[in-house]
Amino acid sequence: MLSLESGTMVQRIPKIEAIQESDPAPLNEETFVYGLHFLCDRDPDLAQILAKLGQPPMWAREPGFPTLIHIILEQQVSLASAKAAYDRLLEAVSPLTPARFLELDDATLKTIGFSRQKTAYGRNLARTIVSGRLNMAMLCTMDDTAVRSRLLNVKGIGPWTANIYLLIALGRPDVWPREDLALAVAAQGVKRLESRPTPDELDILSTSWKPWRAVAARLLWHYYLSKRMQ
Repeated sequence: MLSLESGTMVQRIPKIEAIQESDPAPLNEETFVYGLHFLCDRDPDLAQILAKLGQPPMWAREPGFPTLIHIILEQQVSLASAKAAYDRLLEAVSPLTPARFLELDDATLKTIGFSRQKTAYGRNLARTIVSGRLNMAMLCTMDDTAVRSRLLNVKGIGPWTANIYLLIALGRPDVWPREDLALAVAAQGVKRLESRPTPDELDILSTSWKPWRAVAARLLWHYYLSKRMQ
Protein backbone atom coordinates (compact mmCIF):
# COMPACT_ATOMS: atom_id res chain seq x y z
CA MET A 1 0.00 0.00 0.00
CA LEU A 2 1.07 3.60 -0.61
CA SER A 3 0.48 6.09 2.21
CA LEU A 4 0.12 9.80 1.51
CA GLU A 5 1.39 12.22 4.16
CA SER A 6 -2.14 12.76 5.44
CA GLY A 7 -2.56 9.08 6.11
CA THR A 8 -4.82 8.41 3.13
CA MET A 9 -4.13 4.95 1.74
CA VAL A 10 -4.38 3.88 -1.87
CA GLN A 11 -3.48 0.59 -3.49
CA ARG A 12 0.05 -0.34 -4.55
CA ILE A 13 1.16 1.55 -7.65
CA PRO A 14 1.95 -0.73 -10.60
CA LYS A 15 4.88 -0.22 -12.93
CA ILE A 16 3.38 1.06 -16.18
CA GLU A 17 5.08 2.32 -19.31
CA ALA A 18 4.45 5.97 -20.15
CA ILE A 19 1.20 6.39 -22.04
CA GLN A 20 1.38 8.38 -25.24
CA GLU A 21 -1.38 10.90 -26.03
CA SER A 22 -2.26 8.94 -29.16
CA ASP A 23 -2.61 5.63 -27.30
CA PRO A 24 -6.29 4.59 -27.39
CA ALA A 25 -5.96 2.16 -24.47
CA PRO A 26 -8.68 3.03 -21.92
CA LEU A 27 -8.13 3.65 -18.24
CA ASN A 28 -8.58 0.73 -15.88
CA GLU A 29 -8.27 0.43 -12.11
CA GLU A 30 -4.49 -0.06 -12.29
CA THR A 31 -3.72 2.82 -14.60
CA PHE A 32 -6.21 5.07 -12.80
CA VAL A 33 -4.36 4.61 -9.51
CA TYR A 34 -1.04 5.11 -11.31
CA GLY A 35 -2.36 8.37 -12.75
CA LEU A 36 -3.44 9.54 -9.30
CA HIS A 37 0.02 8.80 -7.96
CA PHE A 38 1.66 10.67 -10.84
CA LEU A 39 -0.55 13.73 -10.31
CA CYS A 40 -0.14 13.81 -6.54
CA ASP A 41 3.64 13.63 -6.89
CA ARG A 42 3.57 16.51 -9.35
CA ASP A 43 0.89 18.79 -7.85
CA PRO A 44 0.43 19.26 -4.08
CA ASP A 45 -3.00 20.85 -4.60
CA LEU A 46 -4.30 17.71 -6.30
CA ALA A 47 -2.63 15.63 -3.60
CA GLN A 48 -4.66 17.53 -1.02
CA ILE A 49 -7.90 16.60 -2.78
CA LEU A 50 -7.00 12.92 -2.63
CA ALA A 51 -5.84 13.22 0.98
CA LYS A 52 -9.05 14.90 2.14
CA LEU A 53 -11.65 13.22 -0.05
CA GLY A 54 -10.13 9.89 -1.01
CA GLN A 55 -10.02 8.35 -4.47
CA PRO A 56 -12.59 9.77 -6.89
CA PRO A 57 -14.96 7.51 -8.80
CA MET A 58 -14.05 6.49 -12.34
CA TRP A 59 -17.45 7.76 -13.52
CA ALA A 60 -17.27 5.33 -16.42
CA ARG A 61 -20.15 4.61 -18.81
CA GLU A 62 -20.59 2.02 -21.52
CA PRO A 63 -19.55 3.23 -25.00
CA GLY A 64 -22.37 3.57 -27.52
CA PHE A 65 -25.44 5.47 -28.61
CA PRO A 66 -27.22 5.53 -25.20
CA THR A 67 -24.27 7.18 -23.46
CA LEU A 68 -23.90 9.77 -26.20
CA ILE A 69 -27.62 10.61 -25.92
CA HIS A 70 -27.17 10.91 -22.15
CA ILE A 71 -24.30 13.37 -22.63
CA ILE A 72 -26.39 15.41 -25.08
CA LEU A 73 -29.07 15.62 -22.39
CA GLU A 74 -26.40 16.92 -20.00
CA GLN A 75 -25.53 19.87 -22.23
CA GLN A 76 -26.06 23.10 -20.27
CA VAL A 77 -28.30 21.58 -17.58
CA SER A 78 -27.70 20.01 -14.18
CA LEU A 79 -26.57 16.40 -14.03
CA ALA A 80 -29.61 15.55 -11.89
CA SER A 81 -32.01 16.99 -14.45
CA ALA A 82 -30.30 15.16 -17.30
CA LYS A 83 -30.27 11.89 -15.35
CA ALA A 84 -34.01 12.16 -14.65
CA ALA A 85 -34.71 12.72 -18.37
CA TYR A 86 -32.43 9.86 -19.35
CA ASP A 87 -34.17 7.51 -16.91
CA ARG A 88 -37.54 8.47 -18.40
CA LEU A 89 -36.13 7.78 -21.86
CA LEU A 90 -35.07 4.28 -20.81
CA GLU A 91 -38.55 3.67 -19.41
CA ALA A 92 -40.06 4.69 -22.75
CA VAL A 93 -37.75 2.63 -24.96
CA SER A 94 -35.50 -0.22 -23.92
CA PRO A 95 -33.13 -1.28 -25.26
CA LEU A 96 -32.28 2.21 -26.45
CA THR A 97 -31.11 1.96 -30.07
CA PRO A 98 -30.88 4.61 -32.80
CA ALA A 99 -33.74 3.00 -34.73
CA ARG A 100 -36.02 2.85 -31.70
CA PHE A 101 -35.17 6.42 -30.73
CA LEU A 102 -36.35 7.56 -34.17
CA GLU A 103 -39.75 6.00 -33.47
CA LEU A 104 -40.42 8.47 -30.63
CA ASP A 105 -42.58 11.45 -31.62
CA ASP A 106 -42.15 15.07 -30.59
CA ALA A 107 -44.73 14.90 -27.81
CA THR A 108 -43.14 11.84 -26.23
CA LEU A 109 -39.65 13.33 -26.31
CA LYS A 110 -40.92 16.59 -24.85
CA THR A 111 -42.57 14.71 -21.99
CA ILE A 112 -39.33 12.83 -21.37
CA GLY A 113 -37.45 16.12 -21.10
CA PHE A 114 -35.97 16.80 -24.52
CA SER A 115 -36.00 20.40 -25.66
CA ARG A 116 -36.76 21.08 -29.30
CA GLN A 117 -33.04 21.55 -29.95
CA LYS A 118 -31.99 18.36 -28.18
CA THR A 119 -34.73 16.44 -29.98
CA ALA A 120 -33.15 17.56 -33.25
CA TYR A 121 -29.67 16.66 -32.00
CA GLY A 122 -30.76 13.20 -30.85
CA ARG A 123 -32.53 12.42 -34.09
CA ASN A 124 -29.63 13.66 -36.17
CA LEU A 125 -27.25 11.43 -34.21
CA ALA A 126 -29.57 8.44 -34.58
CA ARG A 127 -29.94 8.97 -38.34
CA THR A 128 -26.18 9.36 -38.73
CA ILE A 129 -25.64 5.99 -37.06
CA VAL A 130 -28.49 4.22 -38.86
CA SER A 131 -27.19 5.46 -42.23
CA GLY A 132 -23.72 4.09 -41.49
CA ARG A 133 -22.04 7.49 -41.55
CA LEU A 134 -20.97 7.02 -37.91
CA ASN A 135 -19.83 3.66 -36.58
CA MET A 136 -19.87 3.87 -32.79
CA ALA A 137 -17.95 0.59 -32.36
CA MET A 138 -15.12 1.86 -34.55
CA LEU A 139 -14.56 4.85 -32.29
CA CYS A 140 -13.05 2.54 -29.68
CA THR A 141 -10.21 1.69 -32.08
CA MET A 142 -9.34 5.28 -33.05
CA ASP A 143 -7.01 7.74 -31.37
CA ASP A 144 -8.39 10.77 -29.54
CA THR A 145 -7.99 13.18 -32.44
CA ALA A 146 -9.76 10.88 -34.88
CA VAL A 147 -12.65 10.21 -32.48
CA ARG A 148 -13.06 13.92 -31.84
CA SER A 149 -13.07 14.65 -35.56
CA ARG A 150 -15.73 12.02 -36.28
CA LEU A 151 -18.00 13.20 -33.48
CA LEU A 152 -17.65 16.90 -34.31
CA ASN A 153 -18.97 16.14 -37.80
CA VAL A 154 -22.34 15.29 -36.23
CA LYS A 155 -24.61 18.29 -35.72
CA GLY A 156 -25.37 18.73 -32.04
CA ILE A 157 -22.02 17.38 -30.87
CA GLY A 158 -19.55 20.07 -29.91
CA PRO A 159 -16.13 19.92 -28.26
CA TRP A 160 -17.51 19.46 -24.74
CA THR A 161 -19.76 16.54 -25.73
CA ALA A 162 -16.97 14.88 -27.74
CA ASN A 163 -14.47 15.25 -24.91
CA ILE A 164 -16.83 13.96 -22.24
CA TYR A 165 -17.56 10.91 -24.40
CA LEU A 166 -13.84 10.29 -24.84
CA LEU A 167 -13.31 10.65 -21.10
CA ILE A 168 -16.15 8.65 -19.54
CA ALA A 169 -17.15 6.24 -22.31
CA LEU A 170 -13.83 5.49 -23.98
CA GLY A 171 -11.77 6.04 -20.83
CA ARG A 172 -8.97 7.96 -22.54
CA PRO A 173 -6.32 9.01 -19.99
CA ASP A 174 -5.32 12.43 -21.30
CA VAL A 175 -8.62 13.98 -22.45
CA TRP A 176 -9.17 17.44 -20.99
CA PRO A 177 -12.69 18.93 -21.36
CA ARG A 178 -11.52 22.54 -21.25
CA GLU A 179 -15.09 23.79 -21.82
CA ASP A 180 -16.46 22.17 -18.64
CA LEU A 181 -17.88 24.69 -16.16
CA ALA A 182 -17.46 22.46 -13.11
CA LEU A 183 -13.76 22.02 -13.91
CA ALA A 184 -13.31 25.78 -14.11
CA VAL A 185 -15.11 26.33 -10.79
CA ALA A 186 -13.09 23.58 -9.12
CA ALA A 187 -9.79 24.81 -10.55
CA GLN A 188 -10.50 28.31 -9.24
CA GLY A 189 -10.99 26.94 -5.74
CA VAL A 190 -8.18 24.40 -5.73
CA LYS A 191 -5.64 26.84 -7.18
CA ARG A 192 -7.00 29.80 -5.17
CA LEU A 193 -7.47 31.94 -8.27
CA GLU A 194 -9.09 35.37 -8.13
CA SER A 195 -11.40 34.61 -11.05
CA ARG A 196 -12.76 31.58 -12.84
CA PRO A 197 -10.25 30.43 -15.46
CA THR A 198 -11.17 30.58 -19.14
CA PRO A 199 -10.85 27.47 -21.33
CA ASP A 200 -7.48 28.74 -22.58
CA GLU A 201 -6.30 29.29 -19.01
CA LEU A 202 -7.50 25.82 -18.05
CA ASP A 203 -5.40 24.42 -20.89
CA ILE A 204 -2.31 26.18 -19.54
CA LEU A 205 -3.08 25.03 -16.01
CA SER A 206 -3.43 21.41 -17.14
CA THR A 207 -0.10 21.25 -18.99
CA SER A 208 1.80 19.78 -16.06
CA TRP A 209 -0.87 17.07 -15.63
CA LYS A 210 -0.20 15.41 -18.99
CA PRO A 211 -0.57 12.56 -19.86
CA TRP A 212 -3.16 12.03 -17.07
CA ARG A 213 -5.45 15.03 -17.49
CA ALA A 214 -8.58 12.85 -17.53
CA VAL A 215 -7.59 11.62 -14.07
CA ALA A 216 -6.99 15.24 -12.97
CA ALA A 217 -10.47 16.10 -14.24
CA ARG A 218 -11.96 13.40 -12.02
CA LEU A 219 -10.09 14.76 -9.01
CA LEU A 220 -11.41 18.25 -9.71
CA TRP A 221 -14.97 16.98 -10.19
CA HIS A 222 -14.58 15.12 -6.89
CA TYR A 223 -13.65 18.41 -5.23
CA TYR A 224 -16.48 20.30 -6.98
CA LEU A 225 -19.14 17.82 -5.88
CA SER A 226 -17.87 17.81 -2.31
CA LYS A 227 -18.24 21.59 -2.16
CA ARG A 228 -21.75 21.39 -3.61
CA MET A 229 -22.75 19.01 -0.83
CA GLN A 230 -21.52 21.29 1.97
